[in-house]
Amino acid sequence: MDKAWKSIQIHTTADGEEAFSNILYELDFQGIEISDHIQLTEEEKKAMYIDFLPEIDTEDTSALITCYVDMDCDVSAKIQEIQDKIEEYSDFFTIPPYTITSSETHEEDWINNWKKFFKSFRIDEEIVIKPTWEELPETNEGDMVVEIDPGTAFGTGAHETTKLCILNMKKHLKKGDKLLDVGTGSGILSIIGKMLGADTVNAIDIDPIAVEVSKENTEINHLPVAYVSDPSENASQIAYFEGDIIGDKAFRDSFGPESYEIVVANILADVIIPLSGVIGETMKDGGIFISSGIINMKEKEVEAALLKNGFTIVEVTRLNDWVSFVAKK
Repeated sequence: MDKAWKSIQIHTTADGEEAFSNILYELDFQGIEISDHIQLTEEEKKAMYIDFLPEIDTEDTSALITCYVDMDCDVSAKIQEIQDKIEEYSDFFTIPPYTITSSETHEEDWINNWKKFFKSFRIDEEIVIKPTWEELPETNEGDMVVEIDPGTAFGTGAHETTKLCILNMKKHLKKGDKLLDVGTGSGILSIIGKMLGADTVNAIDIDPIAVEVSKENTEINHLPVAYVSDPSENASQIAYFEGDIIGDKAFRDSFGPESYEIVVANILADVIIPLSGVIGETMKDGGIFISSGIINMKEKEVEAALLKNGFTIVEVTRLNDWVSFVAKK
């Protein structure tokens, strides 16, 4: 159901974020949203699994703090409460300049607006990615049509890193191979791997939402999902698991040893580097490790890590600013 909300916006400067946020929390507002132009620290980027950010205007000190209330709420009264609390705070320290506005929004706006930009497209002459909510105008005989609704998980197939993974997987995966998908996101690589002829497919993500989204996308594509708690129990199906394959050795051991002909990881350079130190435990000798999600400025670091951890680099492919490695154990 499309639920409507009223929103209250405080327009201020970045140095006022903490004070205004505290005021809103004291008044029991929930779901406070802050927008500013402050670059994330390296620690914050790692905690959020962000490898690369576009350049932002760091000279812009403006900030927008937004909170939401039900449609039947008296917004004028709420704004007055906020202003009264600001007056209380002003007795203790200087309040930055601010203005308060209000508007209406819809839950559908937050969740679904991005869908208008996700259209059907071709990865190559055979693989077609189709949003679940769209109808394909036409297909060619022999097309592999993959239906995806990523929800809040990463992976529509449109990003360069995912395209590189798909094309390299198509090139190196053989029918009957056992596939491990690390950082599965929407499940798109597992689904395509199965369609390309992989036998057993096991997939991992640290995000429980991604795991559930992946299962749903797999079933949308009429592929069998193995609802099992142990990867060894999965035979000739796709199974999804939540966990940390790098930091949790017991979890990692459940996927091996030396079980997979193909491992694919479309994550981030700063995750692929430590992953390359442990993923070989799960791979057969001669197995192929396809990694992507690597911004070009990190290429040499990933290459060095792969070589240090005993891999031979078979191929390096690039698309715009992004890099994918195909490496052999």
